[in-house]
Amino acid sequence: MIRLTRSLLTPLALASLASACAPLPNAARPVAEIAPTTPPLAGEDPGVVTAADPRAAAAGAEMLRLGGSATDAAIAVMLALTVVEPQSSGIGGGGFLVTADEAGKVESFDGREMAPSAATPDWFSVDGKLLSHSDAVPGGRSVGVPGNLRLAAMAHARNGKLPWRVLFGPAIRLAGDGFAITPRLASTLSFAADIATLDPASRALFFGPDGAPLPVGTVVRNPALAATFEKVAALGADSFYLGDNAKAIAAKVGSAPRNPAPMSTADLAAYKAKPRDPVCARYRVWRVCTMGPPSAGGVTVLQTLGELERFDLKAMGPASPTAWHLIAEAERLAFADRDTWLADPDFVPVPTAGLIDPAYIAARSALISDSAAMNTAAPGKPAGASDRFAAGGPIPENGTTHFAAVDRWGNAASYTSTVESAFGSGLMVGGYFLNNELTDFNLDANRDGKPTANQVEAGKRPRSSMSPVVVYGPDGHLRLIAGAAGGFTIPPQVIRVIIGTLDWNLTARDAIAQGIVMPAPGGVLAVEAGTPLAAMVPALQALGHAKVVAVPLRLKANAIEWVPGENGKYHWVGAADPRSEGATASP
Repeated sequence: MIRLTRSLLTPLALASLASACAPLPNAARPVAEIAPTTPPLAGEDPGVVTAADPRAAAAGAEMLRLGGSATDAAIAVMLALTVVEPQSSGIGGGGFLVTADEAGKVESFDGREMAPSAATPDWFSVDGKLLSHSDAVPGGRSVGVPGNLRLAAMAHARNGKLPWRVLFGPAIRLAGDGFAITPRLASTLSFAADIATLDPASRALFFGPDGAPLPVGTVVRNPALAATFEKVAALGADSFYLGDNAKAIAAKVGSAPRNPAPMSTADLAAYKAKPRDPVCARYRVWRVCTMGPPSAGGVTVLQTLGELERFDLKAMGPASPTAWHLIAEAERLAFADRDTWLADPDFVPVPTAGLIDPAYIAARSALISDSAAMNTAAPGKPAGASDRFAAGGPIPENGTTHFAAVDRWGNAASYTSTVESAFGSGLMVGGYFLNNELTDFNLDANRDGKPTANQVEAGKRPRSSMSPVVVYGPDGHLRLIAGAAGGFTIPPQVIRVIIGTLDWNLTARDAIAQGIVMPAPGGVLAVEAGTPLAAMVPALQALGHAKVVAVPLRLKANAIEWVPGENGKYHWVGAADPRSEGATASP
C-alpha cells in the first residue's frame, strides 16, 4: 500500500492514513439460486485488463490475445508488476485472488505470506523492548514466507489455459530488456530511500554513484530477476520454494543488516497456497463476493454495505454530505469489528458468519444516525465471537497493488498483491524485494491482559485489508470487478466504487476518480484534499464529527464493469485510478 502524505492529527493517524431495503446478504445463500437465466455468448467481447502500470496491463492483454484466461492474464500482470512496480508488490510478497464465471461460480485463493516456524507472540520484542512499527519494518524480522507464486500455480492449475511458461514472457522481457523509471517509482525511491537502499542489490539497480535515486525515464535492467523468472517458468513454482532460491531467502533473512531473524528452507518448502471459501452477501439487488479471512477487508466491505442498505443513498447522491457521513459511520463500525475479531481462521475462531448475519448487521446499523456522528465505535459481539481476544487496532500498510482481468468467455479475476510497505523489508533476493508482511500482525501481542487475535504465531498469516471483489447483477451477469491499494483505506475505496457505480450510476472510472471521506484512527474523519468533497468539511463538522481533516491521499484503485454501449450492446470497460499511473488494455 502506497505511503500517503504526512499531515494528520495523531501519530497513529499519520502512520495509517499515510494512506426500506432488501435483507442483508447471507453467506450461505446457494450459488445456484442466483445463476444467470440465460447463458453468456462466448466470444462476444474480447475482454480487458486493468492494472497500476500500462506495461503490466499490456502483459495481461497479451495473454488474452493468445487465448488465455482471465487467470492467465492476472498472473502475467502480477509477474510484470514485480519488475515495473517493485515498490508495491511482486513474487517476494503475497496476495488474494478472487475468480468468477458467468455461471455464478466464485472461488478465492489465499496466497498471504506466512510467519516462519521460529515466530512467537513476542517476535517483535527485542532485548525486552517492543519495536516500533518503523523500526520493525526494515530487514529480516518482518519477512514472511512469500505466497504469490504458490497462489499463481494453484490458480493456474484450476483456471489456466496457456502453458505456465508463456505467462512469464512479458515479465522476462521487461526485466531483461529494461524498463523506464516512472514518476511514481521515482518519488517512492526518494520518499522511502532508507528502505530502498538497505540492500546493495537494490542500491545498484535504482541509485546512482552519488547515492541519489535514478531520475524519471532512466532505463533499468534487472538481469537477476529475468533469470529468476526464466527458472520458475521452466521448472515451476517449486523451484522458488526449494533449492537455491529458498536457501538464498533464508540466508538473506538470517543475515540481514537490520533485524536478522531465523527463517529456514523448511519454512519455504512448507508454504502452501490455500483455496478459501469466498464470502458473499447481498447488497440491495446485487450479489457481492470477496475474500474471506485472513482478509479483513472483504468482511469490512460487506458489513459496511449491509449497514447502509436502509438508507436511500441513490436519492442523496454523491454530492451529499449526509451520504458520506453515513458511509463513514458504517465504516467506523465495521473497522471496530475488524480490529477485534478478524485474523487467520486456521489459528483463531473467526466469527465470519456472525459478522455478516442480517440480524447482527441490523443491530449495528441501528447505531447510525443520519444527523449525528458517533466519532468513536466499539466492536459488537457477533455470534461465534470469543471473549478471549482484545482489540488489536489499525496497522500501517503501504506497498500494495490491485489488478483485474476479464476474458473472452466472461471469466473474471480480481487480484490484490502486496509486499506491505514501500519496497517491503528492503531485502532483495534474485532481483525481487522480500515483503515485510509480518508487521501486519499486532506487534504487541496482548492488550488489556488478553491476547489479540492477530498476534504473531508460527505458521500464521497476518490479517490484511486487501479486498478484491466481484459483483453480480440481478440478472446473474457479472457487473463489476474491483479492488484497491492503500492499507486500511482499501475497504473504503472499494466501498466507494461499489456505491458509486451501483447506487449513483457513475462509470467505474468516475466512481474511482471521485474523492473520498473515511474514518481514520483517533476519531479523525479524513476528507480527500484537492477534490470537491473538501468543501464538505463544514457540513461534516455540523453533523458532529469532532476532527475533520482535509488531507492529500495517494489512493490507487482499479475496476472493470459490464456496461451498455452506444448501440445497446454490452461490453467490458476497464477503469484505472487517475491518481496513479494505472491503465487498461484490451487484446
